[in-house]
Amino acid sequence: MAQSLLYSIAAGVLGKIASPALQEAVAIYGFDNQIRELRETLTAIQAVLLDAEEQREKSRLVKVWLDRLQQVLHDAEDVLDELECEALRKQMISRYVGVKGKVRRFFSLSNPLVLRAKLSHKVKEIKETLSRISTEKDQFHLKVRSADNDVAHTRSREMTYSFVNKSDVVGRDIDKEKIIEMLLRPVDDKNLSVIPIVGVGGLGKTALAKLVYNDDSVKEQFKLRIWVCVPEDFDLKKTIEEIIKDATGQTLSNLNVQQLQTRLQDIIKDTNYLLVLDDVWSNDRSRWKELRDLLSDGDSESKVIVTTRSSEVASIMGTHLAHNLKGLSREDSMALFKKWAFDEKEKQSRPDLLEIGNDIVKKCGGVPLLVKTLGSLLYSKYDERHWTHVRDSETWELVKAKNDILPVLKLSYDHLPSHLKRCFATFSLFPRGVRLRNHAFVVLWIALGFISSTREKPALTDVGDDYFRELWKRSLIQEVEVREGEIGFRVHDLVHLLATSVAQNDCSIVSLDTTEISEGARYISLSSTSSEGISNVDGVPPFLKKPTSRKLRAIRKLKAGDGFISRKFTGTCISQCISLRYLNLSGGSFEELPSSICNLKQLRFLSLWGNKRLKKLPNTICELQSLLFLNFGGCSELRKLPKNMKRLSSLIYLSITTKQNSLQESGIQYLENLHWLGIHDCQNLQVLFEGTCRLIRLRTLYIRNCSRPIYVPFGELIALDYLLIANCKLVLTQENKSNFPLNLRKLVISQSEQAMELLQCLEGPAHSLEYFGVYDCPNLTAVPEWLPNHTCLKLIRLIRCPNLSSMPHGIQSLTALEELHVFLCGELSTRCEPQTGEDWQKIAHVPRIVLDGKHVQWMDD
Repeated sequence: MAQSLLYSIAAGVLGKIASPALQEAVAIYGFDNQIRELRETLTAIQAVLLDAEEQREKSRLVKVWLDRLQQVLHDAEDVLDELECEALRKQMISRYVGVKGKVRRFFSLSNPLVLRAKLSHKVKEIKETLSRISTEKDQFHLKVRSADNDVAHTRSREMTYSFVNKSDVVGRDIDKEKIIEMLLRPVDDKNLSVIPIVGVGGLGKTALAKLVYNDDSVKEQFKLRIWVCVPEDFDLKKTIEEIIKDATGQTLSNLNVQQLQTRLQDIIKDTNYLLVLDDVWSNDRSRWKELRDLLSDGDSESKVIVTTRSSEVASIMGTHLAHNLKGLSREDSMALFKKWAFDEKEKQSRPDLLEIGNDIVKKCGGVPLLVKTLGSLLYSKYDERHWTHVRDSETWELVKAKNDILPVLKLSYDHLPSHLKRCFATFSLFPRGVRLRNHAFVVLWIALGFISSTREKPALTDVGDDYFRELWKRSLIQEVEVREGEIGFRVHDLVHLLATSVAQNDCSIVSLDTTEISEGARYISLSSTSSEGISNVDGVPPFLKKPTSRKLRAIRKLKAGDGFISRKFTGTCISQCISLRYLNLSGGSFEELPSSICNLKQLRFLSLWGNKRLKKLPNTICELQSLLFLNFGGCSELRKLPKNMKRLSSLIYLSITTKQNSLQESGIQYLENLHWLGIHDCQNLQVLFEGTCRLIRLRTLYIRNCSRPIYVPFGELIALDYLLIANCKLVLTQENKSNFPLNLRKLVISQSEQAMELLQCLEGPAHSLEYFGVYDCPNLTAVPEWLPNHTCLKLIRLIRCPNLSSMPHGIQSLTALEELHVFLCGELSTRCEPQTGEDWQKIAHVPRIVLDGKHVQWMDD
């Protein structure tokens, strides 16, 4: 049984209890015994969760027990977060608040003694509730099971076999020929040749392997052909047993591993064989190496085909580039649909149904398994109304009608590590079919506490990026593009459906006229579109006024352009949704943020981006000690920042637009954990700050569209590695030039009259640049001669700089350079023309070159 979302939530609570931040909070308030008992009780419950989840569908009582447990675990997270938050607040008060302030606090509702008693009561209540739930579990006689994050050991699994009806496979001729060509190609060395086929569940990897396996030319080439469905944990003994069984028909389960190895070597010795290892999940490199060494006793022309959903598995096992299987074309999908939806005689006689069928096929996204599922669902259905109902239904309803595809896709989810399961479920909060970026998800995961790190807080974003790459390796995102460190991608409709399924009631997309949300709802995306076409009079969704909203942790907008964030909506969110960690109020239309914002003690993300009417932020916003992300960029009417922003001690991301001429009074220069600072459209700004600066972790600085020359104390920004200057001017004194950051990894200059002067500041001993971009700078007349000294450079963009005339000498030495873009750069564009341009030989070594919008050289990795 694979770990469920509930198991992951339990693991998250235990992880939080063990975290240094929570342990520090426990020590501050003296809750050691209560938290220890809570941990012990939850550990005992978690031990039987896997068995309980397996019985969920068989027993209504178990299902009710699990649902109650999930609610209590969410409540436990809330209490632990509140405990951690109050500890942060206590530290802030001891650091920044004077004696008078502490006296006032003693006689207020924030009295530390009252708070401690309140927190103690909440912890005790959670502990006692969990104890009751733990006692109740005994009536179900649940078994203790250990979890394996990578493999679901006990779940039954459909085994594959090598036979295939060729007429059932459509649209794979080209793929088949490519694989066969690799199989028949003579080997250049003595290493075992391994060809991986990679793709998401339901795409037809096994079917393609079967076509190849049963092709006449392949049968003729290989004396021995073996087909094995690999055990999920890649157990070496079982794998060898299966290979021997398919090769000889013998079952040798009574032999030990050493005897089996000897038998296998005898079978394949000097034999030209083809082995298909179907459906490989394990990324255990050592087990593969053991098997590969055994398989190397065969003839040097022997080949292995591996099918897998994981690009990581493919890179570990493969000696060839992976064959990444794509979806079927529309024509092939339609041909397959006809085979399953119609009798042969009906294919021409019902053009009305064929037209509807074509619309249905569009929904399938080229996934053969779904095409067949929907086709077979409609077989022998002659009523046009039934077909239109299928066409117009949501994919969820279609798959519920015949549940073939979800179990196949869910295998990918089952094999996710525990920490990725909750992250994956949030895909259901985003619209289907649109192009997405990793940053939005990483920020959401951090705000919701799904990402934890023993490293300093800025590293959380790096951990989030690692999480994303793991989902990519497992084929759960597609159409992936990586640009300058950002990942753009799509989520296949079926993967979105899977996310919706596993999220259950935790995640919901709702509209302005939604009256009720599930009691279990914690994270919502809100659309301005009325589900019933009714206009909501006061702009406040009815569900926000109900008790269930008090449990919400995230409110995000489904579409960035939705403009329903009114003063009343904002006030209702803040007063009702007291458990919020993530609140997106971007594009709002209110003039002042309510001072009660300070009551959202656990808030980690707040966006006010693009509110053209916002004039004032309350000073109470500085009481949000848990806040990590704060965005009020694009708030062009904001007069000034609160004075005590230094109290936002956890802040790692800050985006600002203000009418102030200096940020000195705000105290942002004391934000020691700040990682990312963006200054946007500050038309009066002249000084960021002066004097003491503690921005010791600031890595990224964006300054855009500011009218006046701005003084930036570069000498104080010791960790800066990414600088973007766009459509603004800097005050470049001799001292500031000498302090210009020389250890930058990324530099972007756009619409700057100072381009030449800024680039001269970088001339020095440091050679750290990895990304260099200049945009819309007509006054830039030469690419810096020092640029080739930066031997780590991976990407150069020179865009709309019409007075550039040539590439610098020595650019050939940039052997790490992966990509070069030159666009509308006058004479330089001409000199970079392939073969004929005078500078072509300087850049011909670069694998990917885009010249004036055309890919003149594009070599895949």
